[in-house]
Amino acid sequence: MSLETVVEDIRDEARARAEDIREEGEERAAEIVSEAEEEAERVVQEREQQVERQIEQEREQTLSAAKLEAKQQRLEARRDVLADVREGTEAAIADLEGDRREELTRALLDAAAVEFEDDESVAVRGRADDEELLTEILDDYEGWSFAGERECLGGVVVESEESRVRVNNTFDSVLEAVWEDNLKELSDRLFDDE
Repeated sequence: MSLETVVEDIRDEARARAEDIREEGEERAAEIVSEAEEEAERVVQEREQQVERQIEQEREQTLSAAKLEAKQQRLEARRDVLADVREGTEAAIADLEGDRREELTRALLDAAAVEFEDDESVAVRGRADDEELLTEILDDYEGWSFAGERECLGGVVVESEESRVRVNNTFDSVLEAVWEDNLKELSDRLFDDE
């Protein structure tokens, strides 16, 4: 065998070995690319899921905030309506006249009188516009007198030095008690749609 043949055999062997190495390199490169593509796909899916979760969370927060704001506006509107009803009621009470006003004032005085049966002098305060009415009614009560005005819708505040008792039977105090006792029912009637 000649040297040339040996060299050619070595070259052929080196070429074959180089071809094997190249094929192995291409296979490994293809595996690396495939793994990288799979990893990239997994990362993309994870990111998409994170973004979807974040979008859903933000949507729920926005919806929740909108519902809360709507509820607050609804409650504020209800408060405004109830305040208007209260103002209208107060105005109607303040505008009572004649026999009806006298009847209610007498009833409030009679209710207060129970507390002052043994007292010799009793002071009665009331609305300035009711002074004449109160003075006339108080003629029926011995030792009772009009003692000045009281800022109120009507009715009386009765007090005595002897017993140190004060009874607030103003229309305002009666309205407050009735209002508090019936506020839920009133609200239900006004806002029966919910």
